Amino acid sequence: MMAGDPYIGDDPVNAARSKLAARLAHEYHMAVLHEQDDARGILEQIIGDLGEDVMIRPPLYVDYGEFISIGARTFINFNLTALDVAPITIGEDCQFGPNVQLLAPTHPVDPQPRRDKLEGGKPIVIGDNVWLGGGAVVCPGVTIGDNSVIGAGAVVTKDVPANVVAVGNPAKVIKHI
Repeated sequence: MMAGDPYIGDDPVNAARSKLAARLAHEYHMAVLHEQDDARGILEQIIGDLGEDVMIRPPLYVDYGEFISIGARTFINFNLTALDVAPITIGEDCQFGPNVQLLAPTHPVDPQPRRDKLEGGKPIVIGDNVWLGGGAVVCPGVTIGDNSVIGAGAVVTKDVPANVVAVGNPAKVIKHI
C-alpha cells in the first residue's frame, strides 16, 4: 500500500504492519518509562521522518508510523493518535497538547463500499510553529498554516490559514495574529 491509496481495511499485510507499529510504540513507552537510552532509536523506527530534538510523551498510537514526518524541536504531549494511512506532515517547533488526534483515514459514504471494507485517506499537513490545544482533532485532508493556534477540543474539518486562532466544532477562525 502507498499512503493515501485506496485499500481494504482488513488486509492482512496492513494488519501486520499496524501490529508492528503498535509493538514498537509499546517498546517506546517502556523505554521512556524506564529512562532507557534507546528510546530515541525506537521512536526513529516508528516515525518515518523524525527531526532533531523532537519529544513525544508516550503513549503514542499510530496506524503505521512510517507515513509520519515530524519537524525539529516539536513537542507532543501524551496520547497522540496519528492514523497515517495517508501522509501526515508536522512542521518544526510545533506544540501539541495531550489527546490530539490526527485522522487521515476516510471511509465511503455509500453503504456497499463500506461493507466491502474499502477505505482511503487524505494527507494532513501542519505548518511550522503550530500549537494544537489538548483534545484537538484534525480531519482528513486538512492543512493548518504556519504559526496558527488551534484551541483545545477543536475539530478541524477544513484548512486553517497561517497566523490565526481557530476554535470550536467545527473549528472557525476567531482571531488573526
